[in-house]
Amino acid sequence: MKNLMKSIVLGASVTMMSAGASVAGDYPASVPLQDGAQAAMDTIKPVNETFRVAYMPPATEFNYYIAIGEGIKKVAAEKGVEVFMLAPQSGADINGQMGMIQDVLTQDVDAIIFGTHDEFAAAPLLKKAVDKGVAVVMINSDIPNFPTPIHGVVGYAQRKGTHKIADWAIAKADGKPVKVGIIEGQPGYHSTERVGGFLDGIKDADNFEVVVSIDGKWNVEGGNTAGMDILQSHPDIDMLFAANDYMAIGASYAAKAMGQRDLTILGNDGDTSGLEEIAAGNFTATVNTVPFLMGQAAMNATMDALDGTFEGGWIEIPTTIVDGSNVVQVLQEPEKLYPQPSKSY
Repeated sequence: MKNLMKSIVLGASVTMMSAGASVAGDYPASVPLQDGAQAAMDTIKPVNETFRVAYMPPATEFNYYIAIGEGIKKVAAEKGVEVFMLAPQSGADINGQMGMIQDVLTQDVDAIIFGTHDEFAAAPLLKKAVDKGVAVVMINSDIPNFPTPIHGVVGYAQRKGTHKIADWAIAKADGKPVKVGIIEGQPGYHSTERVGGFLDGIKDADNFEVVVSIDGKWNVEGGNTAGMDILQSHPDIDMLFAANDYMAIGASYAAKAMGQRDLTILGNDGDTSGLEEIAAGNFTATVNTVPFLMGQAAMNATMDALDGTFEGGWIEIPTTIVDGSNVVQVLQEPEKLYPQPSKSY
């Protein structure tokens, strides 16, 4: 199976990890990072007979990162590997995350699977990890040139994913004028790429006009506040694009409170709660980035790095657009979701 996956050209029509697929024990072939961004794979020097892996996402407040963690834990259980998660509650707590990375560096860990909202703050600490012989793999990203060399990156093409949902929006608009509000994430690479992909997608659509763009802080409360601000200042707006599903959910609450029943609300992630909100008709569509399966791919790649069989680079996780026409199909495969849907579909 792995040899078959190595033959797939990334960027083509890949369905292995789409809503109806499974990674089993494999992942797509990696592509090289930019020059100087790849840590040498032979620097990895495991210290434990039973591998010990730290999963360090930016925060525990997002179910998205918990879903990735559950995918990591599933593979770890299958392979008899010890894995533990350490993260601050808030994604805005950069100092808290840096302190946790420092703490992990004093422990005997063989690998760190991490995500961060501040790559420049994390880089010096992760350089120490690489220098110690720890395998360092970034999750939920497509950064080709992390500020310090690391061993691998696993995630989806963020700009390409949100470009897809822009294409979806253009097709749905069918030439009608559309006023758009943007709800950004906390400033950083992820927000820049996701918002940038959407803007790239609509830039040649003369019927689309972006009238406002503000920070929604990546969470439901921030999305609600941003949504209220946008709808109060621009009551004639037709569409809101949010850089993740939590902000889209918050924006949907704002739209409901303002009586905006016909507003198109777009998200990004494929979080279970977001999928259920789409099924309920509370927001419109999202980019499904299959976080549970992404976690499995990241853990499999990390295991191969520790075993000396992963060549490094970036592993692209394919994405799909989920809307009212296919969301039930996605929710009918709860084994590929975490948390589980609140009901059977």
